[in-house]
Amino acid sequence: MPLFDLPLEQLRDYTSTAVAPADLDAFWDRTITEARALPLDAVFEPVDNYLTVIDTFDVTFSGFGGDRIKGWLHVPADREPGAQLPVVVEYIGYSGGRGLVNQNTRWAQAGYAHFIMDTRGQGYGGVSGDTPDPHPSAGGVNYAGLMTRGADHPDNYYFRRVYVDAFRAVEAAQNHPAVDPSKVVLTGVSQGGGITVATAGLVAGRLDGVIAALPDVPFLQDFPRAIDITPRGPYPEIASFLGRHRDRYDSILAVLNYFDGVHVGRAATVPALFSAAQMDDICPPSTVFASYNNYGLDAGAPEKDIEVYRFNNHEGGQEHHWVRQLQYLRKLLSS
Repeated sequence: MPLFDLPLEQLRDYTSTAVAPADLDAFWDRTITEARALPLDAVFEPVDNYLTVIDTFDVTFSGFGGDRIKGWLHVPADREPGAQLPVVVEYIGYSGGRGLVNQNTRWAQAGYAHFIMDTRGQGYGGVSGDTPDPHPSAGGVNYAGLMTRGADHPDNYYFRRVYVDAFRAVEAAQNHPAVDPSKVVLTGVSQGGGITVATAGLVAGRLDGVIAALPDVPFLQDFPRAIDITPRGPYPEIASFLGRHRDRYDSILAVLNYFDGVHVGRAATVPALFSAAQMDDICPPSTVFASYNNYGLDAGAPEKDIEVYRFNNHEGGQEHHWVRQLQYLRKLLSS
């Protein structure tokens, strides 16, 4: 894949043309307040993962609308009795779920508690999932995917539910006795990276304990540009829907605007390490830089950095970037 997006010197300054809704904060205040009025009821059931060095709990907690959301919590088996560990809360890429019980334990291997949130209505792609999306809008008229589900109104949009689930996943992770509730790190790749950006913005001023965000080639950023220039899914789901519903561009964009990480992430107060890949034709680098350049701007510009992988597509830095993340967290937690 050639370099198809803006050159790096322009990416460094690109901030998006999208304008946030005037009632963005009020919308999310109402949404989060309604969600937290319902009992979290986080349940951790020990489960055999067939591993000797990691203990795993099958997690269930209440997300948006009280819907029961699944997850895994992995912790090192050799942890000291009564010790509390920093926790990495991980969100999953588009179409994926939490996976099998021992499929992804790498943060626990590094000595952290590792909480993986299952993504409602997904788990049909590369990684299996166990959480349905029972909302009535799931049966509405939309493209054969998730990007236009419930896009008739911000209250009904699919990612409103997912972002609330992600917020409550942090609360669920903080409820386990092996977790230090004051040391929560958010991370994810692609869709997981986009959820990371959104959650970092949503917890600001609403929930204590999050100390860093690690969005890796994040999706769900700068919707207007992404829809126009992205050749590979999932953004083209929106373009395909609008190719038939030709009169709905403005109304669809107005809904998406409430969920754009370019806007939601501006409230973030915690330091962040982003990544972008210059040949990425799923999450184009300009959309990632738009998110990065806006991140934390309403909160006094917290410390942030971005790794750029010039010759990579949507796979980004992969194992190389994980090493970078490990180094970043080691330095953060030792300071």
